[in-house]
Amino acid sequence: MSEPLYPAMTPFLAQSEPWISFDVAGLAEQFWNNTVDGLALGGIYALVALGYTLVYGVLKLINFAHSEVFVVGAFATWLTFYGLGFRAGATPVLSVFEIILFLAIACIAAMAVSGGTAVLLERVAYRPLRKRNAPRLVFLITAIGASFAIQQVLRLVFGLNQQPQIRLLQPEPLFRLFGATVTNIHIILFVAAVLLWFVADYFVNRTRLGRGIRAVAQDPDTATLMGVNKERVIVITFLVGGLLAGAAALFYMMRIPQGAIYNGGFLLGIKAFTAAVLGGIGNLRGALLGGFLLGLVENYGQSLFGGEWKDIVAFVVLIVVLMFRPTGILGESLGKARV
Repeated sequence: MSEPLYPAMTPFLAQSEPWISFDVAGLAEQFWNNTVDGLALGGIYALVALGYTLVYGVLKLINFAHSEVFVVGAFATWLTFYGLGFRAGATPVLSVFEIILFLAIACIAAMAVSGGTAVLLERVAYRPLRKRNAPRLVFLITAIGASFAIQQVLRLVFGLNQQPQIRLLQPEPLFRLFGATVTNIHIILFVAAVLLWFVADYFVNRTRLGRGIRAVAQDPDTATLMGVNKERVIVITFLVGGLLAGAAALFYMMRIPQGAIYNGGFLLGIKAFTAAVLGGIGNLRGALLGGFLLGLVENYGQSLFGGEWKDIVAFVVLIVVLMFRPTGILGESLGKARV
């Protein structure tokens, strides 16, 4: 028997199974289940993506530390549950009122901690750079450095392992949609994401502070001359993004209760940023659309190509979209958003 032309490739050529599947039948069979779960997951992506798109729209800054703002909210959620007396193990028997009350308390705590972290991040990491008129590349490097710094602080405080699972609400089937089971968790995640997006969109497009945000996003120098406090607008922008990330952290913990881990925001943050770019970075409507699309594409991809390709499919779709439309699907900047 002759030697192979490329001996180093022998282990790969000898595999009896293909390294990637193409299961169209599996995709068709799981289509509606993937759609329901993808929309729920996409709502989480959308809420985190709103923070990216708000900061970019105002400062033209890609705030890569926003993923850690999300993780801080996840730990705040877990600590709130723990402080309320809940422990890992069996789901407690609670009335509907008690579930709503405890989830609301956890949501407020997560939003407050994430919002405060975002404001502190702006004050400590970014404001000194703005005062020195630092180049944009310096801002980007600082954002990455701040991300790793927050990760390591969380690692020192909470350790390397994820926190024990605490679940207040078990997924319970409510109805079936084209054969797919829709649970209470699916409904909560989807409805909450849409409602919070409406609140953010109304705030930016219909309130006085929102007009200030759009003015600074369009022309910061002219906005300052017209009496807009640019520094105040920037702080509010970071605060709003942090509040939304905190809410997303609670919903993520409801879907994946063991999600509180020091580096748990890395991959989700990249995906949320991908959702923002996919819909149109700097566009609030684009963040919502991009989040839902990314959630759907991920779930469809894992059925078609296999679970190990779930993350890769999402980024490949982003590359394809940007090849034909670099500004994203909607592509309208925050400064040009309609009133």
